[in-house]
Amino acid sequence: MISQPAFSGVWCPSVTPFTQQGQPDIDALGRHFARLNASGIDTLLLMGSIGEFASLTQQERLLLIRESRQLSPLSMVANISSTCVPDMLALAEAAWHSGFDAVMVLPPYYYGQTPRQLLSYFRELDKQIGGKWFAYNFPARTGCDLTPALVSELAAELPGFIGIKDTVDCLSHNRALIEETKKVRDDFAVLSGYDEYLVPNLLAGGAGVISGLNNIVPELFAAAMQAWREQDLAALARIQQRIGRMMAIYAIGEDFVTTIKTAVSRRFDSMSSRSRNVGGALNAEQCQALDQLFE
Repeated sequence: MISQPAFSGVWCPSVTPFTQQGQPDIDALGRHFARLNASGIDTLLLMGSIGEFASLTQQERLLLIRESRQLSPLSMVANISSTCVPDMLALAEAAWHSGFDAVMVLPPYYYGQTPRQLLSYFRELDKQIGGKWFAYNFPARTGCDLTPALVSELAAELPGFIGIKDTVDCLSHNRALIEETKKVRDDFAVLSGYDEYLVPNLLAGGAGVISGLNNIVPELFAAAMQAWREQDLAALARIQQRIGRMMAIYAIGEDFVTTIKTAVSRRFDSMSSRSRNVGGALNAEQCQALDQLFE
């Protein structure tokens, strides 16, 4: 058995189902979580990018936090990111009240931030957030990068800062984060935000992956984590190749959120494929390609 930080392993950044009227569908979320609960994965992330957090009202986000925790026994983390800090703190308070294990925060987005600004922002947020938290690095969306040096400096200072989701399509960035944070903390979790980086992340000493495909094939990623723990390299190689082929999902359709929801809807009939990304509905040819991908 390989020692890992808390919250290691396989996370599912859950989609947020919507009713035909366009409201969060708690019943469908319960059906989705029931399948994920039985899949062998480790943690659920609520309202991540795939969960469409940026299109949800504050009231909808509070509702999802209140209702979601009771739907799963798994570790659960709420993404509370916003451009409004008071809203973030209200979401954090709701998460702690509901029994969430941690929260996740993006750096400020829309306005690009300098490293000095980012250090100040996270230091101040840590004083107010009230519990354990993960950073979410997604420079393609925020316009700024949480560099290995910056993250390591914060990890050394702030015990409540326990990990990071690194959504950067570059193995070197992921590896450098792992190497730099290990110099200051043994318990800091570096998780990749790209599905196919699970095995490379683990090989580099990281904690695992937060991957959209877990909405569709969570058992596959749970099997990969089990093979890792048992040091079954042959099984890991087979699974890595399957994951690589499935990465084609991100090239189908107009946006990955609608495509992943469509795959869930077609394979399990547990929710609508409706998303708030307008114009993303798949045509018949794209649906056929989607079905073939998971045969």
